[in-house]
Amino acid sequence: MTGRVAITGATGFIGRHLTTHLVERGAEVSAVVRPGSIHVASPGATVLTAPLEASALTDAFAGVDVVVHLAGVLSTVRAQEYTQVNVEGTRAVAAAARRTGARLIHVSSLAAGGPAPPSAPRREDDPPNPVTPYGSSKLEGERAVQSIEGLCWTILRPGVVYGPGDRAMLPLFRIARRGILPLVGRRDAAYTFVHVSDTIRAIDAALTAHADGDVIFVGHPRPVAPLEVLETIRAALHRRATVIPVPGAIVHLAAIASEVAGRAIGRPLALNRSRYRELSAEGFVCRVDRLRDRLGIVATVDIREGFADLASWYEQAGWL
Repeated sequence: MTGRVAITGATGFIGRHLTTHLVERGAEVSAVVRPGSIHVASPGATVLTAPLEASALTDAFAGVDVVVHLAGVLSTVRAQEYTQVNVEGTRAVAAAARRTGARLIHVSSLAAGGPAPPSAPRREDDPPNPVTPYGSSKLEGERAVQSIEGLCWTILRPGVVYGPGDRAMLPLFRIARRGILPLVGRRDAAYTFVHVSDTIRAIDAALTAHADGDVIFVGHPRPVAPLEVLETIRAALHRRATVIPVPGAIVHLAAIASEVAGRAIGRPLALNRSRYRELSAEGFVCRVDRLRDRLGIVATVDIREGFADLASWYEQAGWL
């Protein structure tokens, strides 16, 4: 990929990987960072400071060929923040991209589609049914993109993205190091995972494929059950961690207590009622045929390889 690319959320988990990848490929990358951010962009990018407002972003996107929109709120104790960032912020990015004539690759989430069991994986054209405020905000963000007349856009919906630098999986790895792995949620559920390297391949392909007007799920073709996730973490750490099933009622009470505690301290904890709704669902599994057919991408990193790589990275980084 060559040309000029602007990336919002460039200092985040996926954004740092994408920036590094594109710089190595010879692209001219602008890392768009919100004012006051304490995070550092990957080397090789030009850092531009701009709020998620159309006027400021129009200046930031000047001369850019493609905008990759990654900035977003994953979890918050302030419900309105989902709307401010994931909906209105996305609307501003889309409007600015249209004004500058840039194509937009909007990275949304499988959560925008909603749950689906492994027996009936979700398709892109299925009616959406998000079950959390985050998922609903990502869906509304997609609709904001689609509402901008004359904008050339592609929407990517990754499943559970993991890999080096990911903090979401870290608590499970840390607990496993202590010899315990809690099994929560439905044992018959399954989830679509995707390694960050495969996610970057999909975004890179979307930059040049001109799959305009497409919504595309991004994930590994093999869904993973909760027990396999825990067993794979245990194997990656080479530890004898005991898997302990946790009754749903206890998880529900813990979710309520954690949400109250999170509001008290002003930051979200790992477990809350939204997370409980996800854990009690029948799974989050999607088909990835369109990813292959439209972008030519088939995710290749299985969780056994991916978790082993992640465990090694955590240890080398001193996170474990």
